[in-house]
Amino acid sequence: MLKPIIKFFVALNGNIRKSQIAAGIAWGVLLGLVPASNFFGIVLFIVSFFFTHNHGAKILALALLKLCSPLIAPLIDSIGWQVLHIEALQPLFTTMYNMPFVPFTNFNNTLVAGGLAGGVILWLPVFFIFMGLILLYRNTLSPKIRNTKLVKFLVKLPFLSIIDKAIKS
Repeated sequence: MLKPIIKFFVALNGNIRKSQIAAGIAWGVLLGLVPASNFFGIVLFIVSFFFTHNHGAKILALALLKLCSPLIAPLIDSIGWQVLHIEALQPLFTTMYNMPFVPFTNFNNTLVAGGLAGGVILWLPVFFIFMGLILLYRNTLSPKIRNTKLVKFLVKLPFLSIIDKAIKS
């Protein structure tokens, strides 16, 4: 778990494009909202590796969202209930349920439907919000944090000096 966090901070402070970091965080949010043991969660996780983004940011956002999942599960459940009860989609859901393999995906589970809908809806806003936050961090916060006495002391520690060298390179 430490390696993705280090990769994220190296990318955040390094020469990695902010769009790749923001896309990684957006993928992490999408994957974090979908139940992990579900077919859609597994397929989306595999598909995410075909796109260019920061995988450390994805894993970090995914882990943080999974830690918060008990708090957001009621909201995801209600979104899924709303999606599954859209009258215009009922014939589509009936057709999908009668297909050979599709019912095993649990698409009709409120957490799965709500996670997919919420993740897809939130992908672009999360991407653009974090594009701005990364720019703000790189321009204003990073120089101030690097010049604090605590960071200067921590960088002198043997383990953290390795991380500091990786961030600087």
